[in-house]
Amino acid sequence: MSQTGIDTDVLADRQAVATNAAIVTAVEIGGATLLGAFLLTEKTAIVVLLLVLMAAIFALLQLRPQVEERIVAAFHDQRRLAVTLGSVIVLVYPFFMQGSSYALHLLIVAQLYAVLALALNFQLGSANIPNFATGASYGIGAYTSALLAIHFGISFWWTLPASAVVATIFGFLLGFPSMRTKDSYLALVTIAFAIVVHQLLNNFTWTGGANGLVGIPAPTLFGHSFARPIEVFGFRLPSQANFYYLSAALVGLSIVAAKRLHDSRVGLAWNALRADPLAARCQGIDIVRYKMLAFGVDAFLAAFAGTIYAFYVSYISPDNFTFLVSVTIMTMVIVGGMDNTLGVIIGAFLLTMLPEKLRIFSDYRLLFVGIVVILFLILRPQGLFPQRARNYGAHQ
Repeated sequence: MSQTGIDTDVLADRQAVATNAAIVTAVEIGGATLLGAFLLTEKTAIVVLLLVLMAAIFALLQLRPQVEERIVAAFHDQRRLAVTLGSVIVLVYPFFMQGSSYALHLLIVAQLYAVLALALNFQLGSANIPNFATGASYGIGAYTSALLAIHFGISFWWTLPASAVVATIFGFLLGFPSMRTKDSYLALVTIAFAIVVHQLLNNFTWTGGANGLVGIPAPTLFGHSFARPIEVFGFRLPSQANFYYLSAALVGLSIVAAKRLHDSRVGLAWNALRADPLAARCQGIDIVRYKMLAFGVDAFLAAFAGTIYAFYVSYISPDNFTFLVSVTIMTMVIVGGMDNTLGVIIGAFLLTMLPEKLRIFSDYRLLFVGIVVILFLILRPQGLFPQRARNYGAHQ
């Protein structure tokens, strides 16, 4: 090949890299800007306008699949830039929230729900196991950590693994009877478990009963209490920023776990169960083992989210962990896109913030939330970000 041909190829490669980098940068900054506008606006007309804009974007992706494929290819090519830029955006985001405690509160709750949705996604999305008990695991984690902190003075950082272990044990206990059922019957078992846990929390005296638990102490890290504001370079962030960064770290951990599990033999086995359990068994996959593992992973991550939530609000009651919470989490997974990490996270953010932004409609806000969800599912029947086919060659 001539020198001119080599130079042309090098120039083309550089242009492709620059184009991909520009696409990644535009998508991430554009998404962060859209989220910020949605969080900070108080005007219903602007909220509706932003929803219409989001709907138009997803309609474009549905009508022009090549646009979505181009964006996916750009992120695949520029993974390091995407992760670095995304991390920077997460770190500096509170500084652009205009000191709004409410905006930070919504971000914290959305991130915790994103973790819960990712936890359920291991079951519902990866293995097609309908589990309506994620909210119960969430509550078990919250109550375990709160009881340890209030009655035994145990630090938040020690209650995190303790609550995760307790919730995982309950997850396995739920998994055992579930092994003898499938489909709708399995869903009924998990529904019963969620209702039983809620009733027990509501009736036990040592859990505070219907009054719940009050006075959960704020965590401390290197002498800094999470109840105090953060002051950095002359900027003063509300105390919620402490929990924002903590929940963001948990989301990052969950994303890494989702990526590693999806690319491992475990993720492959879960996908085989989803496709055809009988065929998976014939291929030597231990169905019971992998289903139990899915229950354990779901409960483990849900307990982490529950612990952070308990210490964040400093007061919990059974009303925080009703069966409706599990239904909401499942809706987030379905709307976002099953077995798609990004889709699940966006679904969690959308369904966390939408009811809050539509409070102007008072008693009818849930009706409008339902209408918006239905419209999005009409635009994207497989979820906002549908499950993508496995690329086996990438893992060889």
